[in-house]
Amino acid sequence: MRTPSISTIFYAPSEPPSNAAEVQRFLREELQKISYAITALAAGHLDKTTVAPAKPRDGDIRYADGVNWKPNSTGAAGIYYFNGTSWIKLG
Repeated sequence: MRTPSISTIFYAPSEPPSNAAEVQRFLREELQKISYAITALAAGHLDKTTVAPAKPRDGDIRYADGVNWKPNSTGAAGIYYFNGTSWIKLG
């Protein structure tokens, strides 16, 4: 298995194999991908977001790219949190 990039926290499960003999390898690879995602989160990594979340919740934090997604029309890339009403830039 190719080592997943630790530069992303995204995890999407793969389709399980239909052959029972391949299940052990499949589970090992899926657990490794989950481990990389958790490690990136624990290290404080945020992926750049290019679109606003469809249903943001109070306390959500995102790293806006400032090109495709410009929170509050500021046009500034950066880390924002949602206060329940609007996105507030941190720092």
